Amino acid sequence: MSAPTLGALQTVPALDRPDLLAPSVVTALRGWAGAHRLGVVEIDPAIADTAALAEAYALPMSTGANCVVVAGRRDGEERVAACLVRADTRADVNGLVKRTLDVRKASFLAMDRAVEESGMEYGGITPVGLPARWRLLVDPRVLDIDVAVIGSGVRRSKLLLPGALAADLPGAEVVEGLAG
Repeated sequence: MSAPTLGALQTVPALDRPDLLAPSVVTALRGWAGAHRLGVVEIDPAIADTAALAEAYALPMSTGANCVVVAGRRDGEERVAACLVRADTRADVNGLVKRTLDVRKASFLAMDRAVEESGMEYGGITPVGLPARWRLLVDPRVLDIDVAVIGSGVRRSKLLLPGALAADLPGAEVVEGLAG
């Protein structure tokens, strides 16, 4: 199978360019049967943010999927989840995410902690290769994206994957109503 493309984003198979991936992403892809369906494309790190990338490549925001990291506490235990939602939506952090994690209050994990614990760069955090203790919540609308643009663990590239494949990511939980 050839690597996915989207508009002017022409990819190569992700594992052919491990230099464009965070080390944890490389490790995860090497152990995942779906890895051959992902492509990677090198980009200017200055346009790594979803809106800038969409503008630079004339892509609709609906082709992007953002991975945000959320945490909350219950009975002294911290509960962390990465939420994968379409870029034209927002994770329902104070509603469904909070209830799914069963915490009183949920908030975005501090950037320095998200970066340190994931081993990924800010602006490049991806649902591939996350820490094992983090849950991975996926909004079902991501699954409807033909080819989704997601982070690669670094700001200088993006991964492209068939959206339906997000449900097969290790640890993925598809949660109806995750984003609004």
